[in-house]
Amino acid sequence: MKDRSHPQIAVLRDELKESFLLPTIGVMFRRKSIGVLVVSMLLMISAAARIQKMRHISTGLWGGQHIQIKVGAKSATIEYDCANGVIDGPLVVDADGHFNLHGTHHMEHGGPVRADETSKGRPATYTGSIHGNTMTLTLKFDDAEAETFTLEKGKEGELFKCK
Repeated sequence: MKDRSHPQIAVLRDELKESFLLPTIGVMFRRKSIGVLVVSMLLMISAAARIQKMRHISTGLWGGQHIQIKVGAKSATIEYDCANGVIDGPLVVDADGHFNLHGTHHMEHGGPVRADETSKGRPATYTGSIHGNTMTLTLKFDDAEAETFTLEKGKEGELFKCK
């Protein structure tokens, strides 16, 4: 059967088809946009939650046998019997109290320091954990064997400095 409809009716029919099709495409596009927005928001919230779980190491003095750490807002200085070190911030622990920090370690020696002697220090990794007022700190630098210390918050270190 041939379509004998008037040309204006055919144009109206085509316009009606398009008017129903365009809102459908618009709704689909809006749904995808909302989906992308929701996923983006969830990722941002997740990242913010991870950041909030990180907390700063308590500032002040931490001490133990053969070690003392002075923790500041953005760095820490460490004194050992015959060495010293620096940790540059941020000084944070994760939600479980663990940390993995980087800094430098400088060896010292007994006797006078020579005029031409320089101590560049060596890159060092300071790992460990804090539970309550107790810190366990492991020092690792170069190929040296790792050394572990136990420190208490607010306690002076028991140091025997090289002379």
